[in-house]
Amino acid sequence: QVSLVESGGGSVQDGGSLRLSCVASGYNTANGCIGWFRQFPGKEREGVAVMDGIGVKFYSDSAKGRFTISKDSAKNTLYLEMNSLKPEDTAMYYCAARFLGYTCNSGSSWSRRQKYNYWGRGTQVTVSS
Repeated sequence: QVSLVESGGGSVQDGGSLRLSCVASGYNTANGCIGWFRQFPGKEREGVAVMDGIGVKFYSDSAKGRFTISKDSAKNTLYLEMNSLKPEDTAMYYCAARFLGYTCNSGSSWSRRQKYNYWGRGTQVTVSS
């Protein structure tokens, strides 16, 4: 059974930083597409950053240059380093993964949330001005 558990969310000031973590159980992060989505109140989840088993990374335009996705396969843990946070980054952040064997951009865009088969419960990030 696959389990994704996020942590690291919190409240920071405009311009601050946070590092999110996602511990995967029953899922080998070295072999699958795994990453981060976020959801604003009343909106659909949107892709933030994902990475393939071979380390290919994809970022949303809003994340490029500010956020960095990485993983420690030995610990089966995914990270999202978020710098220069803005109030508009305030959202619930979710860890998501595809079935093993699929790359992040196979079939359609990496950011299409319907492609992801496993989800964590989320961690809240709040950025105040």
